[in-house]
Amino acid sequence: MTQSGQWIQLKNVTDVTMFILTGFTDDFKLQGFLFLFFLSIYLFTLIGNLGLVVLVIGDSRLYSPMYYFLSVLSVVDASYSTVVTPKMLINFLAENKSISFLGCAAQMFLFVTLGTTECFLLAAMAYDRYVAIYNPLLYSVSMSPRVYVPLMLASYISGILHATTHTVATFSLSFCGSNEIRHIFCDIPSLLAISCSDTHTNQLLLFYFVGSIEIVTILIVLISYGFILVAILKMHSAEGKLKVFSTCGSHITGVTIYHGTILFMYVRPSSNYTLEHDMIVSVFYTIVIPMLNPIIYSLRNKDVKEAMKRWFERNWFINKVHIQH
Repeated sequence: MTQSGQWIQLKNVTDVTMFILTGFTDDFKLQGFLFLFFLSIYLFTLIGNLGLVVLVIGDSRLYSPMYYFLSVLSVVDASYSTVVTPKMLINFLAENKSISFLGCAAQMFLFVTLGTTECFLLAAMAYDRYVAIYNPLLYSVSMSPRVYVPLMLASYISGILHATTHTVATFSLSFCGSNEIRHIFCDIPSLLAISCSDTHTNQLLLFYFVGSIEIVTILIVLISYGFILVAILKMHSAEGKLKVFSTCGSHITGVTIYHGTILFMYVRPSSNYTLEHDMIVSVFYTIVIPMLNPIIYSLRNKDVKEAMKRWFERNWFINKVHIQH
């Protein structure tokens, strides 16, 4: 490309210095309702996920790789929701719904990083359950810190690399026309929709990268649970089988909900994108699923429920002593 051509391309990229997140609706009354609704979900998400982290840290009986993974997942979910929700809540009340060019890039980068990290964490959690159930006598050796810490770090590194690829590819495009993003946050498809560049390569990147990550992580989950099923069939104790189902059932539920929405959103032809429907689906996996995960993993888990009971009893006793004094 000539120097003049490079200058024109750079000019087109920098013509748009900020974006407008149009969100769900312009109806002020409906925006007020949505603000309260999503604020409640967000507060519940923070309390549920961070509460689960505090519970794991504060209860020595939960000191095992399974609950370390669960606490890391809770941090990811709380962060995931925080990347999207506060800005959306502000936009419900503000007339100016703009987000800067760099702010939009940062939001996309963090969103993709955390979303990808969650995919790999869910796969690592499935592998952890396989090791614990298929060969319980060697669990402490097979899932020592030398194993589970690198798995956690690899999940984050994979997320960062994936996010870097899409952020650089998306924000290298020209945005010389409309700066209105028909979404509640800077999602990749909604930004590609307003670019005046050829986005064919970006669409392929999105399809193949997300598709590959989905295939790899889902295969790990399926293979792990295949071995778990074999182990269950070999069990003679009905109580043992029930315990396995209770600990694995919550994870399978979380994996199915999360991956189902990701596949619907990103792994399909670009001609099938409808921004209005995708906005609703993206709300589900960025805001609703992070709220559901603490419920899924605590209500279906006997150890977590007992830890919660001990925590409430301990704090009730401490409060009672303070009142008496």
